Amino acid sequence: MFLRCGVLIGLLWVAASSCAAQTVSEPPVPLLWKVTHGQHTLYLLGSFHLLKPQDYPLSPEVNAAFADAEQLVLELSSDELTSPVLGQAMLAAAQLPADDSLQKHLKPETWTALQSYAQANNLPLESLQHLEPWLVATSISVQEMTKQGLDPQLGLDLHFIDLARRAGKPVSGLEHGQQQIDMLDGMSPVEQEQYLAETLDESGSTGASQTERLHAAWRAGDVATLRDGLAADMKREYPALYQRINVQRNDAWLPKLEARLRGPGDDDILVVVGALHLLGSDGVVEKLRAKGYDVRRLCNACKADD
Repeated sequence: MFLRCGVLIGLLWVAASSCAAQTVSEPPVPLLWKVTHGQHTLYLLGSFHLLKPQDYPLSPEVNAAFADAEQLVLELSSDELTSPVLGQAMLAAAQLPADDSLQKHLKPETWTALQSYAQANNLPLESLQHLEPWLVATSISVQEMTKQGLDPQLGLDLHFIDLARRAGKPVSGLEHGQQQIDMLDGMSPVEQEQYLAETLDESGSTGASQTERLHAAWRAGDVATLRDGLAADMKREYPALYQRINVQRNDAWLPKLEARLRGPGDDDILVVVGALHLLGSDGVVEKLRAKGYDVRRLCNACKADD
């Protein structure tokens, strides 16, 4: 579960049989919605923060939305997302005191599992001893996903930053990197231990299968699978973490998005955020629809009620 959570947090980023049938030669079916108010338009695109070369090019609907938008909005600004300062701040936040160690924060069985993982993956265990469990788990999640060919450098965030720079379009963020770091660093000791234990448990073939299914669901634009098989699972099993990762951030973003819809000027805006933030009753799409905005999905292959 936490491996899938790690993808959608956006710091690192269960499919039906129809997902498996989709070929990688086809563009991904977009998780793309258009929200309008008067002369203002917001395009909301659900991202996967690590992708493969085969996931490009994107669909015509996504390319058209980017072409129409005068501005790009991401979870973090382009300056923060591409700066080494963010990684340095994350490392600093996860440092344990000199008289403390990672092993003291783990159950014996979790420590043993970490030792086995480190040995099998040529990971120097001593370099992890002064880090909190949440950062160790996050690092292992990314490492496992990159083994499957998923590349952070190919994620939608960096893809659109590059396009925006070449097109001269401004890029801004909905929050700051420190807020995302605080969200992870604020996990309770029990949650952190669970995060690392389950990340280790899901490493290897089990985790690879889960990530593959999740990636396939994103490629297929499968709202039901992502909503019911991922968001609902996290909400049920880890309600406090789900509130911090998803609900609280969505609620903080909502007035900022409404200000774009109601503000001066007539710029159209493309908003690219982790897919989880758009889906279900807690997602931005339904929250904007409930406030009376005109919201519709842009996807030729999708059901009208998505």
